[in-house]
Amino acid sequence: MKKRSLFSIVLILPLVLTYHSNAFASKLSDLQNKQKQVEDKRSNVNSSIQKKDKQISNINGQQMDLESQMKQIEAEINSTDHKIQEKQLQVSNTKEQIAELKKNIESLKKRIEERDQLLKQRARAMQTNGGSVNYMDVILESESISDLIDRLSAVTTLVNADKEIIDQQKKDKADLEKKQADVEKKLNALQGMVNDLQQMKSQLNQQQAKKKEIMTALAAQKKHLEEDKFSLQEEQKVLAAQKSAIQKAIQLEKKRIADEKRRQQQLQRQQQQHQQHNSGGGGSSNLPPVSSSNFTRPAAGYISSEFGYRSGTYSGFHAGIDIANSGSNVPIVAAGDGVVATAYHSSSYGNVVMITHYLNGQQYTTVYAHMKYFTVSAGQSVSKGQQIGVMGTTGESTGQHLHFEFYIGPWTGPPHNGAVNPRNYVNF
Repeated sequence: MKKRSLFSIVLILPLVLTYHSNAFASKLSDLQNKQKQVEDKRSNVNSSIQKKDKQISNINGQQMDLESQMKQIEAEINSTDHKIQEKQLQVSNTKEQIAELKKNIESLKKRIEERDQLLKQRARAMQTNGGSVNYMDVILESESISDLIDRLSAVTTLVNADKEIIDQQKKDKADLEKKQADVEKKLNALQGMVNDLQQMKSQLNQQQAKKKEIMTALAAQKKHLEEDKFSLQEEQKVLAAQKSAIQKAIQLEKKRIADEKRRQQQLQRQQQQHQQHNSGGGGSSNLPPVSSSNFTRPAAGYISSEFGYRSGTYSGFHAGIDIANSGSNVPIVAAGDGVVATAYHSSSYGNVVMITHYLNGQQYTTVYAHMKYFTVSAGQSVSKGQQIGVMGTTGESTGQHLHFEFYIGPWTGPPHNGAVNPRNYVNF
C-alpha cells in the first residue's frame, strides 16, 4: 500500500505541476494579448486624434481667411456707405441748385415776357404811325438842324434798343437751355453714381452673407470635430487605465507564476525527500497529492472518523473528518490558497491552525487540529499544498491524527453550526 501511494504521488505530481504551469502560462499569454490589443487600439485612437487636430487646424485656417475677407468686405461696405452718403448729399445740393435755377428761370421768363410786351408795344406804335419809320419824314418835318439831329438820334436809339432787346432775349434763352441741360446732366450722373454704389453695396452684402454662412458651417464642423476629439480623448484615458491595469495584472501574474514555480519546486523537494525516506526504510510520513480542484486533501493517511454523529469515547456530533497516520513527521498541508487566520494552542484542539479562503466572492474556513507543531503564523499567505505543520496528538486526542473541519463562512464554536462535510469540497 505504501509503495502504491508513493507511485501515485510520482505519477500525479508532474501532471498537477504541468496543469498549473500551462494554466498560468495561458493566463499570462491572454493578458499579454489583451495588452497588445489595448496598445493597438490606443495607437489607432492617437492617430484619430491627430487627424482630428489636423482637420481642426485646417478649419481654423479657413476661419482666419474668412474673417480677413469679411473684415475687408465690411471695410468696403463702410466705404461704399460713405460714398453713397456723399453722392446723396451732392444730389440733395444739386436738387437745391435746380430749385434755385428754376427760380432764376422763372425770373428770366418774366423778363422775357416783359420784353415781349415792350416789343409788341413798339410794333403797335409803328403800325399806328403807318408802319416802319420814314426817315424822309423825320428830316422834312425837322424845324431846324438841331431838331433834325435830335430826331435822327432818337430814331437811332430806338432802333438800337430794339436790337439789344432781341439779342438779350436770344442770349437769355440760350443760357436757360444750357443751364437746364447742365443741371439735368449733373443730376442724372449723380443719380447713376448713387445707383451704382447701391448695387455695389448690395453685392457686398450678398458676399458678406455668403461668407457668414460658410463661417457658420465651419463653426458647426469644428464643433463636431472637437466633440469627436473629446470622445477620443476620453477613450484614450480609459485605454490608458486599462493598459495600466493590465500591466499590473501581468506583474501580479508573473509574480504568481514565480511563486507557483517556487511552490512546485518545494513540492518536488518534499517528494524527493519522501522517496529517499521510504527507500531507506524509514517511517511512513508522506505528502498528500495536490488536487487540481479548488481544495486538496490536507494529509496522507486513512479516514479514522467521518463527519457527523458518532459513539464511543467522544460520542456526539463530530464537526470534521479525522485522517490518521502512524508515520513520523507526517506533513499537513493547506487545503487551498488563503490566509492564516490564527495559529495557536487550544486545550481541545491542541496545536491548531485556521485558514480563511475566498473563492468567487465566497468565504470558506478550514481548521487543522491536534498537530504536533505548526510552521505558519497568523496573517501569513499560504498556497494550496503548502506544508503548515506536522501531524500529532495534542489536545483532546487519543492517537496521532489530523482533525480537519470545513466551514462556509467563518469558523463557529461549539456546537459548530457552520461546519459542513469536507467531502463535499475535498476529494479524499
